[in-house]
Amino acid sequence: MLVLLPPSETKADGGRGGPLNLDALSFPELNPTRAKLVDALAELAADVPASIAALGITERQAGEVTRNAQLWTSPTMPALRRYTGVLYDALDVKSFTKAGLEKAHRRLAVTSSLFGVVSATDPIPAYRLSGGNSLPSLGTVRGMWKPVLEPVLQAVEGLVVDLRSGTYSAFAKLRPDAVTVRVVTENARGERVTVSHFNKAYKGRLAHVLAATRAEPSTVDQLVKVITKAGLVVDRTGEHALELVTEG
Repeated sequence: MLVLLPPSETKADGGRGGPLNLDALSFPELNPTRAKLVDALAELAADVPASIAALGITERQAGEVTRNAQLWTSPTMPALRRYTGVLYDALDVKSFTKAGLEKAHRRLAVTSSLFGVVSATDPIPAYRLSGGNSLPSLGTVRGMWKPVLEPVLQAVEGLVVDLRSGTYSAFAKLRPDAVTVRVVTENARGERVTVSHFNKAYKGRLAHVLAATRAEPSTVDQLVKVITKAGLVVDRTGEHALELVTEG
């Protein structure tokens, strides 16, 4: 089972790992594109105003440009610790046992504007690049990734659970049997509607459940059983579609 997570704009500082080594990352087929993007982003950082414009940030966030300037030299840390924010708080990687971390390494992957996709423990530096950005020397991030990332993800064996956001879903179309999860809540009329406020938190909770379970689900029915056993409310709404229902 592979669970695909979205990244986060916010990232932890520092790290105890050595500088970025693309050969240390999973999915080595992506390294040529990774190298192009890292080089382009680092070179762009020499022009702070141009970086601010391309990244869609403000002058107060100029520290993000400094991060990009140091992509090849700054320390690294495992991807699940690098990404922060609501989803990753709910994922709560710090609570994982050693066995849980080993499962997370096998089961969790994060889509990334800079690296395409990385496994949970892949060592990466802090950076700033969003899925909707375009780099002057390369064009759109989406355009860089779609032709190379799509065949890699479609070749993944076993059950694939897609928790990506819309922006990152556009990076690569998955196999037809990939399981999509929609986070919903019931309104006063009993209708189920997509929620934004709890979306990331519930996806983080779901990712924690799927990373930590002792089960090895290989079908949608087995997946539903694992999720339900963990106390989350989930309904199957299609052959490969689930709805995760919030508590209100």
